[in-house]
Amino acid sequence: MKKVVAILVLVFSMFLGTNVVSAQEFEKLNKSPMDAASYPSSYRETDKVVKVIYSRPQLKGRKINRLIRNGKIWRTGANEATEITFYKDVEIAGKPVKAGTYTLYTIPGDDEWTIIINSALNVWGSYMYNESEDVVRVKGKVTKGQESLEAFSVAFTGEDENFTMHLGWGTTRVSVPFKG
Repeated sequence: MKKVVAILVLVFSMFLGTNVVSAQEFEKLNKSPMDAASYPSSYRETDKVVKVIYSRPQLKGRKINRLIRNGKIWRTGANEATEITFYKDVEIAGKPVKAGTYTLYTIPGDDEWTIIINSALNVWGSYMYNESEDVVRVKGKVTKGQESLEAFSVAFTGEDENFTMHLGWGTTRVSVPFKG
């Protein structure tokens, strides 16, 4: 009888354990992982001017113009709209922006992209984009890179208070000057 009870307890605990484990379901890995870029770029520099948090869509053999459309608002990445935080007041292409967290949208074009700093936060994609919430719009120059970037990327270069934000995907490169 003790063996039967022990077996029943063991079998029951296995079923109970299975239910507990299956209740802890985790989502699969995101195909457009989140990333961040900041200026100054070095991890040793703690006094940051700006930080961009974005998701990185992948080309996967597709052309950029099949994924983002010229003349149409884009969330500047994948998933949630890209967020940009300024830790102090800055100028973007000569236009002032106060310290704070904003959404970064873009409107792609062949020769230039419109870079939009928008006050909306916690926004998914660009579905809820509202132009009346724009803080500033500037133009970013488009150039072509030598190598193709599989994943959309953001990077910063510069010296001291003069720096440039670079957006890159495929062979498309967009640069926007900052001062801060």
